[in-house]
Amino acid sequence: MNLQADQAKLKVLIVDDDSHFCKILSISLNAEGFQTSSADSAVKAYEKLKHDPAMRAGAPADLVLLDYYLPDLPGSELCRKFKADPELQDIPIIIMTGSSDQKHLKEAFDAGAVDYLTKPFQRVELLARISSALRLKTKIDQQKEYLRELSETARRLYKENRSLEKLSILDSLTGLHNRRYFDVTLNKEFQRARRNGATLSLLMIDIDAFKAYNDHYGHPAGDECLKRIAGVFRKIVNRSNDLVARYGGEEFAIILPDTPLTGATGVAEALRREVATLRIHHGVSRISEVVTISVGVAAMAPQAGDQPNNLITAADQALYQSKAAGRNQVTQAHPVSSMHNASA
Repeated sequence: MNLQADQAKLKVLIVDDDSHFCKILSISLNAEGFQTSSADSAVKAYEKLKHDPAMRAGAPADLVLLDYYLPDLPGSELCRKFKADPELQDIPIIIMTGSSDQKHLKEAFDAGAVDYLTKPFQRVELLARISSALRLKTKIDQQKEYLRELSETARRLYKENRSLEKLSILDSLTGLHNRRYFDVTLNKEFQRARRNGATLSLLMIDIDAFKAYNDHYGHPAGDECLKRIAGVFRKIVNRSNDLVARYGGEEFAIILPDTPLTGATGVAEALRREVATLRIHHGVSRISEVVTISVGVAAMAPQAGDQPNNLITAADQALYQSKAAGRNQVTQAHPVSSMHNASA
């Protein structure tokens, strides 16, 4: 039997305190193309696998031939130690013993050995046992690689799904949440406010004379204007449960949970002032020399029978009033449905 073609450069560690035996076994295995190393104690064997540069190049070892009787530790205990070490646990171990005591063999197999050889053994038997152990190791390695690839695929798919999920709820231009996510969130926060007896506020915002700006300066400039204003909204509205969304075109919506009308109006004024301080030149606006916004503010402590659309309608009506009154201003909604409970 000649294993050289298939087994060349595979590393075998021989652990036996009989130096003469180790030498003879090494010569025999070297002739088959194996790289061999030896240790005469359990401590030296463990250190060699963990720290010897020659053994650490690539895998620590492809196979361990381990004598059951060692001066410092039974071979079964060393085998158990190998199997408890994540770096060494997949190395196949063949126990070598000069005893026919079945108890020792059971201990060896219980500790994780894959096979045994009874001394003295013949070269043909040795190579057959080694070949069998290495085939087992190949299967283990293939299974680990398959599981690694499966785990990597699962991780990649999870990451891609999260990215797709994120894209599905974000506006691609501004990076704000989109209308779809706004609708879902408003309904959720509306129900939560009704359960908790809390106040929910909504801001509807429109960029003044944006169509004229877009037509005059071009769509790239219009896109940049939208992104800069979105940045202002993100900076000012930054509580973890608040939501800023691009509602459509140049219109935005902001959900402010647990916020009364007065507090929401304060946020709206801060947004209006901050957008003006961007000093985005608007040479064709009849309202201001710079880009401005109009805001409608509504608040509600939802009661039984109230619907999210009540809040949207109220904020929309307030926004319309801001536009009708000359734009670049904030208007509070008139009481609608249960909204008289939310103005405190």
